[in-house]
Formats: sequence, structure tokens, C-alpha cells
Amino acid sequence: MKRRLDLVVFDWDGTLLDSTAAIVRAILSACADLGIDPPGEAAARHVIGLGLEDALAGAMPWLDPRDYPRLAERFRHHYLAQDHLLSLYPGAERLIARLRGRGYLLGIATGKTRLGLRRALVVAGLEGRFAATRCADECRPKPHPAMLLDLMAQTGVAPARTLMVGDTTHDVKMAHHARVSALAVSYGAHSREMLAQERPLDCVDTVEALAEWFEANG
Repeated sequence: MKRRLDLVVFDWDGTLLDSTAAIVRAILSACADLGIDPPGEAAARHVIGLGLEDALAGAMPWLDPRDYPRLAERFRHHYLAQDHLLSLYPGAERLIARLRGRGYLLGIATGKTRLGLRRALVVAGLEGRFAATRCADECRPKPHPAMLLDLMAQTGVAPARTLMVGDTTHDVKMAHHARVSALAVSYGAHSREMLAQERPLDCVDTVEALAEWFEANG
């Protein structure tokens, strides 16, 4: 079957890396450090995938904006204390290898900083596997389309031949804004019901189902 896609762009946290719970814990611990009333877990999960200060502002809009840098510093402290313990979702590394073997160009669009993504790729053993990556400190963060537009320009792939794979509504919205198809995964930060409201091309519930989707539709 002729392949319909050339570039597959993955979100990182909650899509390839099983880090949703760790991010929520880091947000709540940062609030405790500073004596700040924490958001509920649902609110903390909802902002995963945004740039860090945008995420903190979204989860706690009642805070003085001058508090966000201090909160971001404490978040990084708590997250980095545990990130070496995090692992890829089962089957994720095999999926990346399979897609590369079939000739896909692979990319990452993430709310992490460049330094954070570089560290994460080394810890996960995936450095050198992606043709292009974009981070939230390099251009406008999700759901703005800048990351996808930059990745398509860098790889020379048209929107019609590009797919965004992510676990949040921010990923799906970014794809729509870039005129790119979005494939949602429901095993990360946002529920299947939330994702469905943004009308992705499809939604799968496991990495295994994601691999099967590419076999049938890629």
C-alpha cells in the first residue's frame, strides 16, 4: 500500500514518555514549597503540553504573574529530581524504530525547553532518532502552529503529508491551526472525551493501537 504520510510529529510528555503523573506531582510540590494554593489534579493535567509559564498561568490564573518564575523554578527542581526514573510507554521505542525503518521522517513538538528535551532524549536513549524537533522556548508554544510550521519547513514536507500525534487538546488544536491532520492518544493527559471535542482524525487508547493505526493508515 502506498504510504500517505512523510512526516510524523510526536508530542513528548504523555505521548512517548509516561510522565503525566510526574508533571502533576511537580506542579503540586512547587505550590507547596511556596505556600501557594494548588490547582486540582484535573486542572494540572489540562495544562500539560503548554510552555511551562503558560501552563502554570493556565492552571492558576489567580496568581500574581510575578510568582510564575519562582513557581517555574520549583517545578523544574521537583521534575528534574525524578525525570531519570521515568520511562517510555511500553512499545514506544519499537514504534519509533518501525516508523524509521519504513522511511518516515520523525519529529517532536514539545512544551519542553531545548535543554529539557535534549536531556529527556538522552535519558530515554532516543537521541539521533528524530529528523527535526521544536521546543516551547524556540518559538510560540502550543496551540499556536509555529512548531509544526517550522518542522515542515525544515523537512520540506507539505501539510497534507504530515501527521501530528499527541495526547492533549493543545496538540490537536495546533495541528488544525497548521492545517495538519491530528491523531490523538487517550493514554496521556487528556481524556478521550476531551480529545474528541477537538475532532482529531482518529483517537487510539494504547501504543499498540497506535502502531496498528500506522500499519492500516500510514
